[in-house]
Amino acid sequence: MISNSFQVKGSHFLVTGGTGSFGQTVVRRLLADGASLIRIVSRDESKQFELKNKFADVRLDFVLGDVRDFHSLEYSLRGIDYVFHAAALKHVPASEENPYEYVKTNVLGSHLMLKALQNSEVKSAVFLSTDKAVYPINAMGMSKALMEKLVRSSSYEGPVRACITRYGNVIGSRGSVIPYFIDSIKSGKPIKITDWNMTRFMMSLHDSVNLVLHAMEFGNPGDLFVQKAPAARLDVILQTIEEILGTKATLLELQGPRPGEKIHETLLNSEERTVAIESELYFQVPSITKSFKQEVPQVRIEDEFVSNNTKILNKEELKNIFLQDSELNKLFS
Repeated sequence: MISNSFQVKGSHFLVTGGTGSFGQTVVRRLLADGASLIRIVSRDESKQFELKNKFADVRLDFVLGDVRDFHSLEYSLRGIDYVFHAAALKHVPASEENPYEYVKTNVLGSHLMLKALQNSEVKSAVFLSTDKAVYPINAMGMSKALMEKLVRSSSYEGPVRACITRYGNVIGSRGSVIPYFIDSIKSGKPIKITDWNMTRFMMSLHDSVNLVLHAMEFGNPGDLFVQKAPAARLDVILQTIEEILGTKATLLELQGPRPGEKIHETLLNSEERTVAIESELYFQVPSITKSFKQEVPQVRIEDEFVSNNTKILNKEELKNIFLQDSELNKLFS
């Protein structure tokens, strides 16, 4: 695996969707590692104001912009070395009700970013995806799958190395099940349960940042990166949270999966697993289209990387992960 001479210190970064959970975590890491400038692009001026006061660092440059607007992206890319494209619509049930909004942000927005990158001085860009892009059954997953196809295609020729990271459930991120459970238990609200057998990949925000930095350093054009993440069952997640809070959930309503929701999630299908390059922590899946190579016949790997066939965390293991997460601890307190 060859490094692309990527370094944080002294570099200029653009983070789209930078006011979100991932954005704030990567911004904190980039500041700590010596980035010279971090430009944060998002549509919400209130969240930008809060983040500006939270970090109070002159290296941060806040730009009100929309990834659906090509000129906004062109302006934001001026003087930038590296891009983390995290701006996206992510909530599954909302995508089933408003699918075209997800197409406009997740597909068209990514297309416009790729076009804008062609005329920029950017060296590398990482686009963030999701396990829901594999065998997608909901509009959010379908829009992210199309985003991946754009990045891995040969339609955007130029010097920028664009690659992809694919995530499972990020612990503590907004809209995920863990903050929902914590808030419901602390406020005494009833908890709606989908399916006790449901499993979800478990990644910390720290892990998610390590993954994008790894992709930025080692990615070739069109590469896809996946962390070898463990997973947990829904009942174990709830029991762990109850134990940490010292409070039982007041009422559980079993309602089954929500629209577009899976019982188990897949991070790599068998085709991707077959051609993936493995390291201790990650899978790296090259793009045949981007590298202009013919797929080499080889022994096919039938196993997929699914949330019910990876390491399943028990309550103690999950508790240790939760308590080591500084952002999650704020919710527990």
